[in-house]
Amino acid sequence: MSLVSAFVPIWILTAVGYAACRWGLLGEAAASVLGRFVFHLAMPSALFLALSRMPLSVFDGRSLLAFAVSTAAVVGFGWVGASWLFGRRPGERPIWGMAAGYVNSANLGIPIATQVLGNVSFLAEVVLLQVLVVTPVILVALDRHSDPAGRVRVRRIASLPIRNPVILASLLGVACSAAGLRLPSAAGAPLTLLSAAAVPAALVALGASLHAPAPTERVEPAERVEPAEPAGLVELAVITALKLVAQPVIAYVTGLALHLSAPQLLAVVVCAGLPTAQNTFIYSQEYGVGEAVTNRAVLVTTTLSLATVAAAATLLG
Repeated sequence: MSLVSAFVPIWILTAVGYAACRWGLLGEAAASVLGRFVFHLAMPSALFLALSRMPLSVFDGRSLLAFAVSTAAVVGFGWVGASWLFGRRPGERPIWGMAAGYVNSANLGIPIATQVLGNVSFLAEVVLLQVLVVTPVILVALDRHSDPAGRVRVRRIASLPIRNPVILASLLGVACSAAGLRLPSAAGAPLTLLSAAAVPAALVALGASLHAPAPTERVEPAERVEPAEPAGLVELAVITALKLVAQPVIAYVTGLALHLSAPQLLAVVVCAGLPTAQNTFIYSQEYGVGEAVTNRAVLVTTTLSLATVAAAATLLG
């Protein structure tokens, strides 16, 4: 199956989710319920099974380094550029950087990795990098600027890997692989069924979220979302360009410099071209900074990313 045709089921199931939500077939809470099912059950099952069955010898640090360089460059530029270009306050800059460079490795990453790359091995590395490295940096900065005394909630940040089912399942899968453990069929069978639901449910949830007034179940009603500022459209355009153009290009150039193979380069560029993660809006809402910008960034980059990733896959395939 060609790389372009691999996107056909992604587009179709996304359209099905959008139509079902538009016609009221799944109810008003469809996007949030499906999203929670994928995040808490189906996606952890898929990542655990994939990693537990994968020898650790297949991991290549060069691919993750290429992705990490692209992430650091784009998040860093967004962090600083939010101040230079748009005069954003210190507390808003981490969220601006996150919107520019933190990819949706979960809800959209799994179906794209499955359809285009054929497996989720590199995606799992991306998940670990983002949750264990990038997220703590962002949360430390947000905590510091949100607390009048500049304190950081260390316990909350340190417990993040345990509280996040995706990262917990990934760590358990790596541990099982390293120890050579295999689940008995009685435990593996239900996990296999759940993992099979991850891709279709995630895509239907994605389509439903595109019709919903906001990208997550925590979004306030439309009339309560902060209005766009005069520079809002310009900011959104810059974030979109950083996310869907600059980050994949930097990943590609870095991958070439590291002499990655063609399949490795494809995986790095495709993952770097994923849209802004919904967690960005969740964090912005929790800390009360940049909600309007992150809301729109998630929506716009999600809408445009499939075409961007498809183009990258076609050129590199």
